[in-house]
Amino acid sequence: MIDGSVTVGPSALQGWKREGYGRCNFNLRDTWELLTYTGFWRVTWRFLGTGLAEVKNAVRKSAYLKLVQKYCPAITLDDLQSHPVGVRAMAVRRDGTLIHDFLFAETRRSLHVCNAPSPAATSAIPIGNHICDKLEEKIANA
Repeated sequence: MIDGSVTVGPSALQGWKREGYGRCNFNLRDTWELLTYTGFWRVTWRFLGTGLAEVKNAVRKSAYLKLVQKYCPAITLDDLQSHPVGVRAMAVRRDGTLIHDFLFAETRRSLHVCNAPSPAATSAIPIGNHICDKLEEKIANA
């Protein structure tokens, strides 16, 4: 980091709340919607091994340390501190296919950005420009 500190991660865990930025993130309605969505189960089975490994690394600090030490052997268990969590929404189709890119839904009079994977500082301005271009095209063809 700019201050000389080192951060490791991220890990990826299943969220049980749409806006879950705390340590205990659960919402009954959001969880019910997730569990009754066919795409969730299909993607879960497809990536079950990876998902279980992520859970293990989240629960067992020593397991995560082994992964970290591949890149920075000097890090010890005492060096691993909690870090604020983030949420990265991932759109999934009913067939379990992950949508890795932006997904736009359009009607004659509207444009909706349905999936915006990690727009952060690296792509926020180009994506904003792309959306404006799509809107200008829509207006010109109206």
